[in-house]
Amino acid sequence: MAREPHRDRTLAAEDITSRIASFPGELHDVTDARMVAEEFLFDLARVAAPSAPEHWDDILLVVTELAANAVQYAPGPFQLRLRRTFDGVHVVMHDTSSTEPAPRPFHPRSGGGGIGWHLIHTLCDQVSVVSDTRGKDIHVFLPW
Repeated sequence: MAREPHRDRTLAAEDITSRIASFPGELHDVTDARMVAEEFLFDLARVAAPSAPEHWDDILLVVTELAANAVQYAPGPFQLRLRRTFDGVHVVMHDTSSTEPAPRPFHPRSGGGGIGWHLIHTLCDQVSVVSDTRGKDIHVFLPW
């Protein structure tokens, strides 16, 4: 009787789910980026369910904030990359501005705004920005 080959079921042996999408940088691309992230999470959930239900919503919110900031503050196209990590999701947003994001004060009387960068830092385990002459990559790591 033939034996089934031993399969290593560790995370390193699984196909790591990832997604890359590019956008022209128009307002509707914020929604499109969120939809790409949601499709990624559906695929990821088939392999491994989130450890807490709020992780799903947190990832979508962070992607939406990053895409909105790319459209508002960086002229031109942006790219979204999502990748599964050992215990979470690594999101990279590339845009054409080399200016690093900075917290802004929240002014509710003038229509709000100013909470996105604070929100990203609150929800993410790690945030870093890598800039060069072609723009910047914002790397965030969120739990899954």
